Amino acid sequence: MVETVLEPSGSRANITRLATQSAAVLEQLRNEVRNARADERREPTFPISRAAELVGRTPTAIRDAERDGRLTAPDRTATNRRVGYTLAQLNEMREVFGTRPRRGPTDPLAILAIQNFKGGVGKSTISVHLAQYLAIKGYRVCLIDCDSQASATTLFGYVPDLDLAEDDTLYPFLRHDDIASLAYAVRRTHFDGLDLIPANLRLFQSEYELAARMATGEGALLNRLAEGILSIADSYDVVIIDPPPALGAISLSVLRAANALVVPLPPTVMDFSSTAAFLAMLDETLETLAQHGIEPDLSFVRFLASKVDDNKSMQREMLDLFRNLFGHDLIRASLKDSAEIDNATARLMTVYELSGPVTSKSVRDRCLTYLEAVNSEIETEIRRTWPSHAEALRRSGLA
Repeated sequence: MVETVLEPSGSRANITRLATQSAAVLEQLRNEVRNARADERREPTFPISRAAELVGRTPTAIRDAERDGRLTAPDRTATNRRVGYTLAQLNEMREVFGTRPRRGPTDPLAILAIQNFKGGVGKSTISVHLAQYLAIKGYRVCLIDCDSQASATTLFGYVPDLDLAEDDTLYPFLRHDDIASLAYAVRRTHFDGLDLIPANLRLFQSEYELAARMATGEGALLNRLAEGILSIADSYDVVIIDPPPALGAISLSVLRAANALVVPLPPTVMDFSSTAAFLAMLDETLETLAQHGIEPDLSFVRFLASKVDDNKSMQREMLDLFRNLFGHDLIRASLKDSAEIDNATARLMTVYELSGPVTSKSVRDRCLTYLEAVNSEIETEIRRTWPSHAEALRRSGLA
């Protein structure tokens, strides 16, 4: 009888075997879940009542515009029922009615980093849901995935290290000074008006390369991401950046490029401890950047209580602490821990993409309420940075 010799768990051969097997299982899971691959996914659809609400007109106004030819009527089923409106059709309506929100010609591009140096705080989940929310509202959005773990990229239907090469990411732009624009990496998503610059594991290598080059005095490399965003700025109202959960060369580049920060913070003692350390490091980092003349000009910094479970008394106490400590810098709404988000991400999707509840209608409705409240507050903060929106915000009581 031949005895099987097992590789030591720490051996290179065993690690290679586990990596290969894990990649195969991930691909199998990816193919088994209900959503399609990135190039096959469909944008969400909306009934006429919701479409009217989002566009800012009545259902009657939409029907009238379809009858007189200003709008293309949606398809109908065999029983003559309207098929839901796509996001592209909503944006067509907004153009016809003049209700699509935009930053004005002199308004700054909103560059919002969802930043915390601790992992597991919901950073990528918040980034993707916020990007999709803003796209649904009609803004032109670019989401830049700067995290080599590529969680945000995965939620858009990609298996990063199977579907994407290093040339599809930020990596070449950060590595080569002769690339003038980030446009090569921009990918349209299945949400009209929302583009993605994806990431994969190869991006991790750029951390070492950038750090090595900066150690030789190439401090201008910290401006590289800002330069890349500037090269595509005319196409967008908002850029959302999902950085890595660590203070490295890429995170420094994100801080240099951003003009606003949202800091996700679960209400636990450990997460608060990590965030306190994050703030101390952020303060020191901003001081160092200022000494080099490249301090970011942040229009706002907001803290967001994430993964909140109201049934836990300790979390309720921590939320009270956050309110007392951060005051108006804490987003009033909190993002509750929801099975609907968990089930959506297990399908490598978001709550905004699901055609119906995975759990129950009540759970889904509560989850959407939390998401809408959080994202609406962030939207308002963004609009406050645009002088052209000041009057509209005053009329709405949001100024």
